[in-house]
Amino acid sequence: MRISALVCRLPLLFALVSPALLRAQFQQPTGEELKMTADPKAPGAAAVYLYYEETTNDPQHYYSVYARIKVLTEKGKELATVQLPYMKGSTQITDIKARTIHSDGAVIPLNGKPEDLLTTKIISKEGDPLQVNRKVFNLPSVEVGSILEYRFEIRYDNHFFHAPYWEIQRPYFVHKAHYTFIPAKGFFPGLPFTPTSSLADAHGAPITSILWSAMLPPGTPFNMNKATQLFSVDLQDIPPIPNEEWMPPAESLFCHVKFYYTSAHSGTDFWGNEVKLWSKDVDHFAEPSKAIKQAVISLVAPLDPELDKAKKLYKAVQALDNTDFSRKKSESELKQLKLKAVTRAEDVWNQKGGSSNDIALLYLAMLRAAGLTAYDMKVVDRSQRVFDQTILNFDQLEDDIIILNTGGKEILLDPGQKMCPFQTVLWKHSGATGIRQGADIHSVATSPLQADTDNKTFRSGDITIDEHGAITGNLSISMLGQAALYWRQAALRNDPGELNKRYDQWLQSIVPEGVEAHVDHFVGLDDPEVDLAAIVNVHGTLGASTAKRLLLPGFFFQTRSHQPFVNQAQRLEPVDMHYPDQVLDQVVYRLPPGLTIEGAPSDNKIAWGDHAALVTKTVTAPRQITIARIFSLSFTTAWAFQYDDLRDFYLKVAASDQAQIVLTRTSVN
Repeated sequence: MRISALVCRLPLLFALVSPALLRAQFQQPTGEELKMTADPKAPGAAAVYLYYEETTNDPQHYYSVYARIKVLTEKGKELATVQLPYMKGSTQITDIKARTIHSDGAVIPLNGKPEDLLTTKIISKEGDPLQVNRKVFNLPSVEVGSILEYRFEIRYDNHFFHAPYWEIQRPYFVHKAHYTFIPAKGFFPGLPFTPTSSLADAHGAPITSILWSAMLPPGTPFNMNKATQLFSVDLQDIPPIPNEEWMPPAESLFCHVKFYYTSAHSGTDFWGNEVKLWSKDVDHFAEPSKAIKQAVISLVAPLDPELDKAKKLYKAVQALDNTDFSRKKSESELKQLKLKAVTRAEDVWNQKGGSSNDIALLYLAMLRAAGLTAYDMKVVDRSQRVFDQTILNFDQLEDDIIILNTGGKEILLDPGQKMCPFQTVLWKHSGATGIRQGADIHSVATSPLQADTDNKTFRSGDITIDEHGAITGNLSISMLGQAALYWRQAALRNDPGELNKRYDQWLQSIVPEGVEAHVDHFVGLDDPEVDLAAIVNVHGTLGASTAKRLLLPGFFFQTRSHQPFVNQAQRLEPVDMHYPDQVLDQVVYRLPPGLTIEGAPSDNKIAWGDHAALVTKTVTAPRQITIARIFSLSFTTAWAFQYDDLRDFYLKVAASDQAQIVLTRTSVN
């Protein structure tokens, strides 16, 4: 929320650039490069960067990129489309040179002036005063085996300074790379501070220094040359950005260097100041004004227990229009409705709506007005990033959650998440690090992780099968916790027909081949305080039939489900399962006359310590067999060194899921 338009927006802008630098001259390709059909350093790669260079020169106010790319497969041809973000009115693309070199050495140049080569895509947010667009150009006549070579230069006016963000790892393997940054005169560390112009941060404090954060491959030197007043990094054999199943957000894992023009003298200084200013802003927004106090009096009774007060107020703010789930009103609509931009909690209450964070801070104000002890906590969205204190950007913290102190313990609440039950937190906000208020000090903190008992799904089925394997029946799927919250929020964003369609699509991923499943209706869709249930009708053909036997899947819900990690022998990155949960299945098969049970899944238990467990049980009766399965996942994150044990568990689970029910045909009297 407190980002300097002057110095903080451009690092984000130029970080979007896909491919790379400019000041370098074109190079004659070697015979080996022309003939290359695969790269032993990047087996299976669709393309590789032969060279990448990036330069930022603030005294001369330009940013440039140069790249040489070898295309190895059809997919690699996507790198022939180059995108250049720019800020309208403040930056200008002044030079583009590009060519395609075929494997036989033929050269096809890109001809034309930048304004003729580029097309524009609008990517700005509505009402954004800093309009960011994207220019695109395409290299000509690209084939598998081609070498793509291009450079471009972007100039920005004298009022802007570009603190670069070097994305050291890219989606493709990089053989060699060179990065250079020449900061504005007077800002190089270790030299007397002599600014050439006056700069201020978002709080109005004068910018006096450059700081940086770096995550580089081991042994890579970070060069600072006082004589030339430049920063540089040279690298080779850079692996691509990791892309493994169920890994944490890639942004938190890949190598990078980020620079900052700042008023702070250190990272500790930056965050200490930001936390103080943030807490002051929160207290101002959430001040229990007269209007808020009157609203609270109308909602709670003085003698209500603290927890009951908190529940009543939670229900009241949850009922407001959350514009993150409906639609934010434009400035013209606000004017027509005689509404104003939200600046205080009472604005949210008076206008009966606001954003998720507005509603969270309104709830904080109402708790305080009711005499309860409560604090704000600002956290990352864990699906997008991991909080990193070395990154001097407050905007990595996106969401507000509330800490209620009652009965000698702290309770975490997520009132900004529409349809989120009291004392439940969206998984993206659990195990999420950020900053929090406290009684005496404000500090960095991490919200608690969830337990598997917080998130349960009960799936039951009653299936009638005939002698040929045709089935009819119904399923009941009851959800508690994250699954229920997901579908309730989906219902807010979709009409009933679209919601049913999306749920049917999900059902098809968990029922056996040959079976159709369609939701008939939901129970509890509008009430987050009860379990959400989906009533489902199923029909189709199940299993395989022979002259003497009918073979059915032992575990109805696992037949088409993909067990993760089974096909991945090694792991480089952590495993992030988002949240722990339990899935409990019970399916009753009702058999026709003439079929008897020859075989069925045996009772079994598979465990990985305290981290995960699978328990199965089979009960048979005349013309009926019941299969039960409990899968419990008790961890959120597993590290790479734990992967062998995790994969061994999932391999055993996958083997268990292959069990069958074998029915024998007998004569019917």
